[in-house]
Amino acid sequence: MATYHLTVDGKAATVAADPQMPLLYALRDDLKLRNPHFGCGLAQCGACTVHLNGAPVRSCVTPVSAAHGQKVTTLEGLGTPGNPHPLQKAYEMEQVPQCGYCVSGWMMTAAALLDRNPRASDGDIRDALAGLKCRCATHVSIMRAIKRAQQMMA
Repeated sequence: MATYHLTVDGKAATVAADPQMPLLYALRDDLKLRNPHFGCGLAQCGACTVHLNGAPVRSCVTPVSAAHGQKVTTLEGLGTPGNPHPLQKAYEMEQVPQCGYCVSGWMMTAAALLDRNPRASDGDIRDALAGLKCRCATHVSIMRAIKRAQQMMA
């Protein structure tokens, strides 16, 4: 066991854990966050996606030790109810969520892309989102929401 200090959604956090414990477990079990979600445990679905210093990572395979001293942002830290991130607004406007289980993966990946490339083409967006899974098949709505968020950010 070791102690890890990280900043999660703008707040200091400390976790005592085995160095190889997935960051996902620290976020959900130790810090009691509702997002990200456990999906496959193999970094294949994206439901566990968070930002580590602004870059999207699959927290189910990222060891908590990799987050020591780092900034972690979850879907809950992307925006606030009073000041949502443009993607959060666009998801609501486009009525994207069905079950909502996969939203962390899609939204956190898209947010990182738009931070890097606010004028991403449709191909750039599809490439960034490749590998994410949505069993509700809201892919077309997700793309509309991302395009709407781009317009709001312009």
